[in-house]
Amino acid sequence: MVMQINEVTTTESATQARVPYDPSYDPLMDKTPGLGRDYAPTYWIGTAGEPPADDGPVTQTMEVDVAIIGAGFTGLTAAIFLAQEYGIKATVLEANRTAWGCSTRNGGQAQCASGRLKRSQWIQRWGLETAKKMHQECVDGMETFKELIKDIDCDPQPGGHFYIAHRERIMSALRQEAELLRNTFGYNAQIIDAATLRNEYVNDHEACGAMHEPEGIGIHAGKLAFGYVKKARALGVKVHPSSPVQSWETRDGYHFLHTPGGVVKAKAVGVATGGYTNNSLHKEFKNRLLPILSNSVVTRPLTADEIEACRFYTHQVLTDTRVLRHYYRLLPDNRLQIGSRSAITGRVAPEQKYEDLLRASIKRKFPELGDIPLEYSWWGWVDVSHDMMPRITQPDPKQSIYYALGYGGNGVMYSAQAGKRLAQWIAGHGSELDLPIFNSRLPFPNLFEKVESETFAPLRRLGQRFLYRWYHLKDEVL
Repeated sequence: MVMQINEVTTTESATQARVPYDPSYDPLMDKTPGLGRDYAPTYWIGTAGEPPADDGPVTQTMEVDVAIIGAGFTGLTAAIFLAQEYGIKATVLEANRTAWGCSTRNGGQAQCASGRLKRSQWIQRWGLETAKKMHQECVDGMETFKELIKDIDCDPQPGGHFYIAHRERIMSALRQEAELLRNTFGYNAQIIDAATLRNEYVNDHEACGAMHEPEGIGIHAGKLAFGYVKKARALGVKVHPSSPVQSWETRDGYHFLHTPGGVVKAKAVGVATGGYTNNSLHKEFKNRLLPILSNSVVTRPLTADEIEACRFYTHQVLTDTRVLRHYYRLLPDNRLQIGSRSAITGRVAPEQKYEDLLRASIKRKFPELGDIPLEYSWWGWVDVSHDMMPRITQPDPKQSIYYALGYGGNGVMYSAQAGKRLAQWIAGHGSELDLPIFNSRLPFPNLFEKVESETFAPLRRLGQRFLYRWYHLKDEVL
């Protein structure tokens, strides 16, 4: 069992924000994610109810067995599994409010995926046997996720996932992938023709057909995050918001995490900061992620006539086949939610044109909705690794530092499994994990490993601009 000294007294009400939400925050350029900043104005926060109680900011020095940096889906589930499976009560540190980052800014789509690569690409990269094990890891992850949320009221919308071809030429690739999933992985993916899709499920006017996956659940991200907080604290986990790690020293086998209110001395540290991982947090994370922005909007509730006109007969999660993909669905209260990639930098993220792009996407897909009012609009950072796959690992066997990062937008479900695996590493059972995402670091080209992030950041953003232009050509022209 974990012993803690000089613990902060538990508060019975959620810590209030000290400073307003910063819409232009950029983890690649800014030094820290803030101190006690308020939530982004997302639909999830606006409809989740009052944030749950937490343990208040760190106000004095404390010593713990395990500190976890990041109080989002991954950090909270890691703490839950540490307590449930290993009897270890972790201390979770959050710079701003609990679940302030990716966990309350996503699209709420839990898919049977890990990272950005398809099963066929796993085979190309690692070979068939490893790809089969990776697939089983995702299937197991869905079961982990379902088990975790069964007693959390997070408005689940089960049934599967439609991967919708936005152009006719995409259908042949979808047919090949579906056949591979059925025959090689035993995963019952089916092809749905355009007429069936548009008449029986959803009348997306861009749709040329779809691949349907049997696994997929839509959830309310805010209610899920708050449910994780309650579950963790009920198990004895301490959750300290407004406690950013401003510096990190390691000496004599201990990690000294300096926060504004005091130093947290920990035997082991798990990092679960997602797209908000700062380059200055620790040398291990410098330049190993490329954070990218994703925008999301939610409309007013659709009328019965509008739902019928759009033939929105499904509440399953939907994504299209663009490289710069759209993710969308009809929410339980009959609002349309849709998101896609956004600005390159935080500085320009608040510009109206990025919201307007999503308005235009709604009109293309559902012209019956015309100029339907938007009631929520937000953006957030996604943690993309340089090889498009996550890592849940101990990067240096000589140091008790562990991390789970790099989901690339597929973290709603896999964060639960990653939290489980992160807990496994921290508890000393990481040697049992033999997949590539567990036994290697987040990759980065050797040429740039020693380059200061402030110097390299503009070059990365320049490359991202060219990539986005190329992806637009592939998606819309070629």
